[in-house]
Amino acid sequence: MAKIAIDAGHGGRDPGAVYEGRQEKDDTLRLALAVGEILKQNGVDVTYTRTGDVYDSPLRKAQIANEANVDYLVSIHRNAMPVPQSASGIETLVYRQGNRASALARDINEQLQSVGFQNRGVIPRPNLAVLRRSRMPAVLVEVGFIDNDKDNQLFDEKFDSIAQAIADGILKYLNSQNSGQSSNPNQNSSQERMLYRVQVGAFKNPQFAYQLTRQLQQEGYPVFTLYDNGYYRVQVGAFQYMDNAVRMEQRLRRAGYQTYLTT
Repeated sequence: MAKIAIDAGHGGRDPGAVYEGRQEKDDTLRLALAVGEILKQNGVDVTYTRTGDVYDSPLRKAQIANEANVDYLVSIHRNAMPVPQSASGIETLVYRQGNRASALARDINEQLQSVGFQNRGVIPRPNLAVLRRSRMPAVLVEVGFIDNDKDNQLFDEKFDSIAQAIADGILKYLNSQNSGQSSNPNQNSSQERMLYRVQVGAFKNPQFAYQLTRQLQQEGYPVFTLYDNGYYRVQVGAFQYMDNAVRMEQRLRRAGYQTYLTT
């Protein structure tokens, strides 16, 4: 039997993102409990990082999952932007692309897309403690933007379908592993293969980073933003082979962007 930790993002004194009185911590707890109940009905051993309005740090939440010796950690959040109504859709964050957490994230995203959300993809965020400090494959699901009215309407009107979609994505992944495609589910994601990225900008002001990210998204680039050492870094791609990263860097340079390769 698989063991899953379900984390409701934020809680207690940490409301998460807030929009017109709506608090992320409330949406995430309600959804986490609903997803966990569906998983339990399907034979999954579920551990929650919280079942009430209490605060634990992201590091502590990773430790709770580690102490419970679960096979996977799924953290549920809602997204937000500096400018309300400027972004929409779901995305799932992972420590690094190309591992089993990424496969789990893709399965969850595909199911949420079928409910009606725009699928913004799987995005590496190695700076997040809940992903970095967990000893098992971990994903952080951003279930729509709390500062987008259409996403909130979808969240409220199709809440049961959204909970079912997240559970279905998890179950689909677990079934694929049970069919013989898995190795060690407790392998630390930090031990996965190095990936190459193309950095397009680094900003102290997050709004500048988000503006560049939106511009690159509109142009069709697989872009993401991460916070590291005081800077919001805008990066494109996560390539296993340097040659592919070099080709992307050349493409971006031809489009007029200042770039350099990083890992």
